[in-house]
Amino acid sequence: MAKYLQFLRKKNNYTQEYLAKKLDISRQAVSNWETGTAIPDLDVLLKISKLYDVTINDILEPKIQPQRIADFEQLSTLPQQELKAVLKQFDIHSLVIALMGASPEINSLCENLFPHINFETIRNSIGRVRIEAVEDMQNQIISMINLQAAQISARLYT
Repeated sequence: MAKYLQFLRKKNNYTQEYLAKKLDISRQAVSNWETGTAIPDLDVLLKISKLYDVTINDILEPKIQPQRIADFEQLSTLPQQELKAVLKQFDIHSLVIALMGASPEINSLCENLFPHINFETIRNSIGRVRIEAVEDMQNQIISMINLQAAQISARLYT
C-alpha cells in the first residue's frame, strides 16, 4: 500500500507537501504512509480515493501483477519511452544515486535518455553515498516501474 500511495502521488505530479495541503493533513503523515510506518485513517482514505478516482479497496489492496522487472539491471529490457516516463518521476539526484550502483550499460542508457543532464557533475556534487541508499533508490525505481505496469495492465482488463 505504501508504494501504491507513492505511485498515485507521483503519477499526479504532487509533492508530499501539496498532497498534505490538499488533504488538510501534515506532510509528515504523507511521508509516513509512503514509508509504511502508518496508514491513513478512514476519512482520509475516502478523500484520497476521490482525489485519485480509485476505490478504497484499490488503495488497501492494490492489484499488483507479477513483477515486470526484479533487478535494476533489467532497465534495459524496457521500452525507452516508458522507462523515461517512470524515471522522470524521480528527482535527478535520486536517479544519480541509483545509477551509482549500476553497470556502465545502464548508466549510458540513462545518460542517453536525458542528454541535457550532466550526470558526471551531479555525481561529483553528491560525493560518496552509502550502499544502502543506492539500493533503496534502485528498489524505489523498480517498484515504480512494476506499479506503472500493473496500472496499465489493470486498465486493459477493466
